[in-house]
Amino acid sequence: MKASQLRARYWRIVFFFGRVTLGFIFWEIIARRIGLGGVARRNRSERNRQTAVRFRALAIGMGGLMIKVGQFLSARLDVLPPEITDELAGLQDEVPAESFEAIRALAESELGSPLAEHYASFDENPLAAASLGQAHRACLREADAAEMGFAEVVVKVQRPHIEAVIEVDLAALRRVGRWLQRYRPIADRVDVSALLEEFATTTRAEIDYLAEGSNAEAFAENFADDPRVHVPHIAWELTTRRVLTLEDVSAIKLGDYDAITAAGLDRSKVAKVLVDTYMKQIFEDGFFHADPHPGNLFVTPLAGNDAEGHRNWQLTFVDFGMVGRVPENLRSGLREAVIAVGLQDGARLVKAFKTLGVLLPSADLKLIEMASIQVFERFGGMSMGELRDIDHDEMMRFGLQFRELMLNLPFQLPENLLLLGRSIAVLSGMCTGLDPEFNLWGSIAPYATKLVSDEGGSTWGTILAEGTKIFQTVIGLPARTDRVLTMIERGELNVQTPMLELRVRRLERSVGTISGGLVFSALLVAGAILYGTDAGLGTGLMGASALPLVWILMRGRGRHMGRG
Repeated sequence: MKASQLRARYWRIVFFFGRVTLGFIFWEIIARRIGLGGVARRNRSERNRQTAVRFRALAIGMGGLMIKVGQFLSARLDVLPPEITDELAGLQDEVPAESFEAIRALAESELGSPLAEHYASFDENPLAAASLGQAHRACLREADAAEMGFAEVVVKVQRPHIEAVIEVDLAALRRVGRWLQRYRPIADRVDVSALLEEFATTTRAEIDYLAEGSNAEAFAENFADDPRVHVPHIAWELTTRRVLTLEDVSAIKLGDYDAITAAGLDRSKVAKVLVDTYMKQIFEDGFFHADPHPGNLFVTPLAGNDAEGHRNWQLTFVDFGMVGRVPENLRSGLREAVIAVGLQDGARLVKAFKTLGVLLPSADLKLIEMASIQVFERFGGMSMGELRDIDHDEMMRFGLQFRELMLNLPFQLPENLLLLGRSIAVLSGMCTGLDPEFNLWGSIAPYATKLVSDEGGSTWGTILAEGTKIFQTVIGLPARTDRVLTMIERGELNVQTPMLELRVRRLERSVGTISGGLVFSALLVAGAILYGTDAGLGTGLMGASALPLVWILMRGRGRHMGRG
């Protein structure tokens, strides 16, 4: 690819996102200040659709990382409006194919000889064209098929010049990231540069097919005893860094909901098994598939029916270029949250948030504690469907009570939660698409006890130990009271006024939905840790997860709430 083409690509990406950024600033910030807030609200849906249309054209025309961005957005059915997700839904199937001559040349260069010497047949028409590579069906030679146990394969070949394209796309995104970093509400919450570098690292790993094959085998080993899950076998003799040959496991795409229903499968069970597999990946294996968009997941119908008369099936995972591991500090933070809720200790719950790294330094800790208590009392134990059906007036009353917290959700996006948060977000969207009434509470309970036991000791034993610490604190209260009175007498007692700072930072709400979604996910999982062993305590923490969720719902249904 010529240098002039790469430069043109760079500036096209920069100009597109620059236009989107300027449009957002005008309609979501300036318009409200000049009396056009009503117009901005009425036209928001059409503006979103037009932006999605333009981005879709950009992604299809350019490929590369733009396709990956679109794939992620199209799966966010739970957060993004339908005018965006519907417009981007077809991206996974509309990536333009590379010419077979270019694919053949690269594959033969990697394998060291003509394709005919390695495969009995090789279909020139691509099975699928992805952002970084292209897949073709082929058949192994008879001797190789007998040795490996399968004859039909898919050969994944990297797109020519993709490494140069990736570097140009990353450079353009870095420029956009520097713009975003100048916007204080974003800069205070997210280290955009660090996130882009993490994205760059994972993207570069995706174009190493040797690493992808190893990831697939590790994943398959983790699910070797689970007949519900299948991973394609790798033909290592025909695999290099830029060519990957694996068993053909093509079936129904997870996002093809009508086809799943037509095949006689229970979509709600598919959603449940999908969540089950991810809970195992996260809590038991600590190793998870980090790119779970519908194009990387298939449902394979099998012979026979289950007890309810639905056809048997198998969940197949492909594309292990992007994998992640559960960070240790996340486990620690979740455990602290469990203890805090069990003891009704709001301060300890705030400490858990800090351990997770999701609180801004300026967060009003007391206000968060008060809001959490109110959430426990009102929303604890409610299902996702019940939360969606909460009366709008009640949501407004709750929001007005904690207005400053809702408008300035004091959470940030830590870098070490990027892959896990992204996977949970996409997983949530797919489950919503499969079954809008799907309830996550019970599905994650079987893996909750495992996390507790891994951290050591029983839940009640831990809570008893924490109760002892509280007793010791109570004993020391007289001395602490005396010290406070002494400070007052000396004029040394300082009182913080975080509400003033919160009012100054109201513009932070523009990035609050992303952070709120991550905190909701963390609290939800933490609540499930107790659900399997103690429903009362587990329900309490799951109720706490409703705080950021209610805020997100209010953004969609209560944007007309007045400004203070």
